[in-house]
Amino acid sequence: MIRIFNHYVHQAALRGMVFDLTLMMLCAALAISVQTGGLKEALPLAGTHAFSFAACIFFVNCASGMYEPAATSSFGRAAVRTILVLLVALPLAYLIFGLLPAAVANPVAVQLSMMLGVGALITRRAYIAHSSSAQPARTRILIYGAGPAALVVGQTLRKSDPNAHIVGYVSGPNEREPAVPAREILALDSSLPQTALKLAVDEIVVALTERRAGSMPLRELLDCKASGTKVYDLNTHFEKTLGQIRIDFLSASWLIFGDGFNQGAWRTGIKRVFDIVCASLLCLLSAPLMVLAALAIKLESRGPVLYRQERVGQNGRVFSITKFRSMRTDAEKDGRPQWAIANDSRVTRIGQIIRRMRIDELPQLFNVLRGEMSLVGPRPERPYFVEQLTQEIPFYALRHSVKPGVTGWAQVRYPYGATVADSQEKLQFDLYYVKNHTLFLDAVVLMETVGVVLTGKGAR
Repeated sequence: MIRIFNHYVHQAALRGMVFDLTLMMLCAALAISVQTGGLKEALPLAGTHAFSFAACIFFVNCASGMYEPAATSSFGRAAVRTILVLLVALPLAYLIFGLLPAAVANPVAVQLSMMLGVGALITRRAYIAHSSSAQPARTRILIYGAGPAALVVGQTLRKSDPNAHIVGYVSGPNEREPAVPAREILALDSSLPQTALKLAVDEIVVALTERRAGSMPLRELLDCKASGTKVYDLNTHFEKTLGQIRIDFLSASWLIFGDGFNQGAWRTGIKRVFDIVCASLLCLLSAPLMVLAALAIKLESRGPVLYRQERVGQNGRVFSITKFRSMRTDAEKDGRPQWAIANDSRVTRIGQIIRRMRIDELPQLFNVLRGEMSLVGPRPERPYFVEQLTQEIPFYALRHSVKPGVTGWAQVRYPYGATVADSQEKLQFDLYYVKNHTLFLDAVVLMETVGVVLTGKGAR
């Protein structure tokens, strides 16, 4: 994993992005140079087309999840995703290179060449993404601990990182009843640094459930780190591997003395400018869609097109959120707030469509322009639920230290939640965002949101 602007990115994903972006630009330059007589003549004539096309394909691949770890993608999902990407990328290649200058002798040949090239590249990317789980593991990981925490770490690594290989577990001195399989516990016949060297360990994850005096071999762990082996504590492991901060093993001291939570005036100002520019553009682009949605809602059922609801914003301030109405007007006739559930009978037919495509969220762009929300941030929740969740879930109030968002890291990483347990899972992603948010992470969330909207993942 590589940390870029506080956000962890898989090395394989980063290499794939750079490779695809470079290859598309080279292919475009080569195809055009063949028709213009040389690369010198091609770049002034069509350099913009080549760069624009490469950038568009890069965005499409990122938004569709082509760079996701292979372990999270089934063959069926990979095939459907590839077809959808091709349906977008091939017409895009035809349109962009259909605008070549007249000096290009045979633009049709360039168009066909680029369509063939992008088709091959996307098919290759899909194959690599799906088959990489069968490749030999490259990161050798030793888990120091054998209790419940170590078991969770092992399960997390096997599920989320196909390039990770767990060489074994080392039981801590105070762990009497191991939770991991006995066959995976290593019997130390030498010191921890020597064992790590002998097993060619790349990383050690300290996952002790019990941390009383004497349970942590600090000197040996320091020697391991000094010799080049990376050493991570439990919370940092989850942060980098899953993009979340697990609250079941979280201590307040880790949050206080660790890095992150940088919310100075400069960063806040830049994020506000970013929000205003992006929300204004999205309002203009989505205006026809919002008009059609409003007409469809009005034609289907009586009642207002929009509905307003109180939500809790930054620093606990309550504001009124605006959305397209997707439920019957008597959805909460008993006056008690309810979470939406799967196949909710209160949702209208038009409501099902606009909720699946997230069209009902578009009026929130005006909340962004008013400064009550940000484009990216934790989902704003209703005061009734906030009071309940703050009492039941540790650190829940931390998510209100930033503005709520139209979309967010939790929304693209976890489906819609309708229980306290779901809220706890989503909070772990929200805490990661609050701790590490930058414009780079906002851009990542926005790209993944495009994929969520196109697939309808997590909608209710």
